[in-house]
Parts: sequence; structure tokens; C-alpha cells
Amino acid sequence: MNIGYRKMDKATKIFLVSCVKTKQNSACEVSQLYTSDWFQKAKEYTERHCDKWYILFAKYGLIQPDEVLEPYEETLNTKKKPERIAWAEKVISDLEKIISLQDEVTVLAGLKYREFLKPWPEVRGNKVVIPLEGLRSGEQKRGFNENQ
Repeated sequence: MNIGYRKMDKATKIFLVSCVKTKQNSACEVSQLYTSDWFQKAKEYTERHCDKWYILFAKYGLIQPDEVLEPYEETLNTKKKPERIAWAEKVISDLEKIISLQDEVTVLAGLKYREFLKPWPEVRGNKVVIPLEGLRSGEQKRGFNENQ
């Protein structure tokens, strides 16, 4: 997967949005792959507030929204801790290519997707935002709507 490189010269608001279960039945751009109400609201919120965004995939790691992928069934929620750590290390390796020290990282993902990612940008000195942390799915969707 090609996530691309970016020149590290100005602050950027980067959003990371997790994949979800409900999806299309055939290959398409990953920004269109997920059909759940939560993902659609998260995507709309993200596109209003970010400069650049990526989707966190259990199977592939960090993916640009315009990449085309086949649907698959895999989640970090059922993986053991060593597998989640290995996944996070892969994502962090990709993030190091696209995030500069002054960038702000917003994570719209459940605990299993962010648990080993969140400390990395904080340790580097990046601001990390988890706007709807601790809220249930329905509360998160309301939060997306309220924070237009």
C-alpha cells in the first residue's frame, strides 16, 4: 500500500479513522467501502475538520481513503496483545513518513485501534486529540453532528 510521503514543513491536521464491520460487497475506494452510520458520520466530520486523513485497517494498517480494496473480515478487537502491538508498530512506521512534529493527530477509533498508537505521537511531541473518547457509538454519532 502506498501511503505517500509529505514534506515536513507546516502543521497539518491529520485524522485517523478506524474501519468498521458494515461494508460494501465488492472492491471500491476505501472511503466508500464502509456503510455504517457511524463511519459515514465520522467521515463527514473528518472531511470538515482535517487537512489529510487515513483509515486504520486491521488487515492492512494505514490506508489512504482513495485506495481501492476488496472487503474483508478482520478486526483488532479479537486479536491478542502481541498481534495488536505488531499492528501498531507497522502503522507507526507508516505514520513516521507522513507526520511532522508540529502536526496534530486526531484519532476516531476504538481503544483496541488506538491503545498502542496514541503514546507514539505524544512522546514525539505531537498534539493528540481523541474528541469522543469514552462515549458509546450512539453518543459518538451525536457528537459528530454537534461538532460540525
